[in-house]
Amino acid sequence: MRPTFRLLSDDLIDQIIAEGFGLLMDPGVRVHNAEALELLAAAGADVDLDAQIARIPEDIVRKALETAPTEFYLYDLDGEPVVHYGGDSVQFDPGSAAITILDSETQEQRPAVTEDFVDFVKLVEALPQLDAQSTAIICSDVPEEIGDLYRLYLALNYMRKPIVTGAFRKDTWWTMKEMLETVAGGQQELAARPIAIFDVCPSPPLLWSDLTCQNMIDCARHRIPSELVSMPLAGATAPVTVAGAVVQHTAECMSGVTICQLAQEGAPIVWGGSPAAFDMREGTTPMGAVGTWLIDGSYTEVGKALGMPTHAYLGMTDAKVVDAQCGLESAGGTLIAALAGVNMVSGAGMMDFESCQSYEKLVIDAEIIGMAKRLIAGVDPREEPIALTLMRELGHRADYLAQPHTLRWFSREQYLPSSVIDRKSLDGWKREGAKTAWERAGDRVRELLAQYQPTSMSDDTRAELRAITQQAAQRFGVGELPPLPEA
Repeated sequence: MRPTFRLLSDDLIDQIIAEGFGLLMDPGVRVHNAEALELLAAAGADVDLDAQIARIPEDIVRKALETAPTEFYLYDLDGEPVVHYGGDSVQFDPGSAAITILDSETQEQRPAVTEDFVDFVKLVEALPQLDAQSTAIICSDVPEEIGDLYRLYLALNYMRKPIVTGAFRKDTWWTMKEMLETVAGGQQELAARPIAIFDVCPSPPLLWSDLTCQNMIDCARHRIPSELVSMPLAGATAPVTVAGAVVQHTAECMSGVTICQLAQEGAPIVWGGSPAAFDMREGTTPMGAVGTWLIDGSYTEVGKALGMPTHAYLGMTDAKVVDAQCGLESAGGTLIAALAGVNMVSGAGMMDFESCQSYEKLVIDAEIIGMAKRLIAGVDPREEPIALTLMRELGHRADYLAQPHTLRWFSREQYLPSSVIDRKSLDGWKREGAKTAWERAGDRVRELLAQYQPTSMSDDTRAELRAITQQAAQRFGVGELPPLPEA
């Protein structure tokens, strides 16, 4: 058996979905994109072009939910399917678009630059617990206008795993698509074996911006997967109750699925989000709060009930340093995500309300993820009988260390963490320098970076990627891109 948990009854899921359908008719969805409004009107929605509001009947939405794929794969750069969106598969990637990095020397936040991002990509490659890359950090040493495509350019030069990304502009999406096609081998190859998925974020409540809507339509038309990131803020931009916030999330995601499928029937799209329970005392958006976990777990159940692949931002902390609060919040969210069967869990390494990334937190989070994956693997009898023959043979002798049975099974039964986790005796810990978790994590970061092996990407492909990126950068006054750090 696989351990799971449920938050919602079947009746409550049905009611949430029904109310989501109701919201799509009244008050409807604000859509600030002319192409999406045309698609909705042609399908039979009641569209007010002046107010940019679409009222979408239930039958249109249900057809879209039926044509959206229930599962699909992301591929690594070797062409192997390594990330499965669908069912109860659980995979992890770092959170995206942090604006600062926690400096390893000062433990203070600072703007990130090219070298920081490249080291982050190398770490993700070296951590087996992480299944995908993300465009995790915004680089401050290039203009804001190319921040999205520049991160993807850097990642493609150093990664093997697939990547979760996103565009900040309508025009830069096309440059990012061209880069992906260059690495994948062409447009058809990218559509057949996608190596990336784009986050697309509706704005709460019930609004699609021109940018995000166009990105989603363009992804659909080229069969590049997109991932809905609905962000109801319970008590501020959404109802304060968990169920109420999930109703809003449901309506926003259903409208996204509908626009996507009207643009291209059968295009892969994911039911996801990054909600929060608004902190009434501090006026902040806590990602490590139990209320946030409840919203994520609940909307995941709704998405699964509708047959959709799922995503969530969990496993993050609102702490500003890597401390006990950091571990508490990150572990709690990671375990909730794993038990809920979220297909892609974004957030490893993230802190301070999704605004900061940390190398040290990333390697600690990798251990939390390893434990969570072991937890959902459940309990297997391994042998038949389970223990009767073995224990009768040994009787009352406590001699299991010497038994072939122990050697055969211990590495599969136990999760064996790296040196980040201290399991030494007190004396052993002191002999090794009495290091804190932060210090051990720093050692692990340096160890993994030293182990990184360059990818097999050809020099011609690297040159083509740079030419594409340089051409896009020149439109915004960048004479020469920063040099790539050595692999």
